[in-house]
Amino acid sequence: MAGLAVEGATLDGAEVGLRVGEDGLIAEIGPGVGAAPGDERIDGSGTALVPGLVNGHTHAAMTLFRGYADDLPLMDWLQDHIWPAEAKLDAEDVYWGTRLACAEMIRTGTVRFWDMYWEPEATARAVADAGLRATLGAPLIDRMDPAGLPKLREDAAAGLEAVASVGSDLVTASLAPHAIYTVSTASLEWIGAEAERLRVPIQIHASETEGEVEDCVQAHGVRPIELLDRLGVLGESTLLAHAVWLDDGERELIRAAGATAVTNPVANMKLAVGAAFDLSAAQRFGIPVGLGTDGAGSNNSLDLLADAKHLALLQKHVAADASVAPADEVLAIMTGARAPLLGASALAAGSAADFILVRTETPELGIGSLAAGLVYAASGAVVDTTVVAGRVLMRGGVIEGVDEILAKARERAARIGLR
Repeated sequence: MAGLAVEGATLDGAEVGLRVGEDGLIAEIGPGVGAAPGDERIDGSGTALVPGLVNGHTHAAMTLFRGYADDLPLMDWLQDHIWPAEAKLDAEDVYWGTRLACAEMIRTGTVRFWDMYWEPEATARAVADAGLRATLGAPLIDRMDPAGLPKLREDAAAGLEAVASVGSDLVTASLAPHAIYTVSTASLEWIGAEAERLRVPIQIHASETEGEVEDCVQAHGVRPIELLDRLGVLGESTLLAHAVWLDDGERELIRAAGATAVTNPVANMKLAVGAAFDLSAAQRFGIPVGLGTDGAGSNNSLDLLADAKHLALLQKHVAADASVAPADEVLAIMTGARAPLLGASALAAGSAADFILVRTETPELGIGSLAAGLVYAASGAVVDTTVVAGRVLMRGGVIEGVDEILAKARERAARIGLR
């Protein structure tokens, strides 16, 4: 396998070259770096190098649900429409829905994502075939019945094995309890201990709505994050999706545990959860923060660049402070640089060659600072090239095989009555 070289791109305003070795790591980066004999070459003229984006929370195969049951409150949307439709899904539905999600993420600059969805083997196979990186977990649910723990344990083991069976270095497994309102305390306690034993991460929906908090206090006498901490679920390898309805006591618990919060501002606003994730408070407590889109059923987009603007503007609006969430900080968050758990890659020798080239000769990026342009002006349409582990997944805005992927996904959506 030959190496890869990018020539003539800019980084921090200066022209640089980047060379990837056969191991998929960045071998060299800087002024004067060029291709070695036999390297695949990318002409980076008119582009800037940017670390690949990391989508910290999504449900990839829900691309099949795009435009289905829109404009409904969260629990009505979930219980009355999404769960009944999901009951019809089979492995091929999930495979092609995930392939479509991967194509959209490649097209808009995401190189890695964290996913919670059914049929984990099909999801892992789709991610591996697409060439992206992902941390995957099959949802674990016992419908709040402690007697369901034996079945949940079987499901957890099967999910981990399903992901591992694909045999891809780009795909890793996690345990993914759905939420405190779908998983009993007995099962949550077991999941916390099992994750520690196996040294695998946990991803869970947490404190998404005020009702979730109120119900938790009524049932357990504590708020959701306090409950997770009491049950041993909170730790350095725990990803808390949403984390909107927190108080400072919970933030201190998250900080002490070293857990990561992933905010999903577009999905939260679309489903009207009634509050915004407080980035300033999270930063004040030193909580690692990532950005997610959530699924295409609730967003309805997987374009992380577009969501970055919503994150920045929502924070400024709620805080009534234009200095909150500056562009450089938001760019760092969407590339995963503010949350080590998410697995970001830096533009540095020895790092994984996961990066994008964005077109700077565009109206959105042609004037002003790159960070401000990416956060406030651009969408994923400015991405020209996407590279993961040294493999070019998109060049010049073209992804091979995307027409077949879209056609297959349409067929699968029609099969379950979603179009």
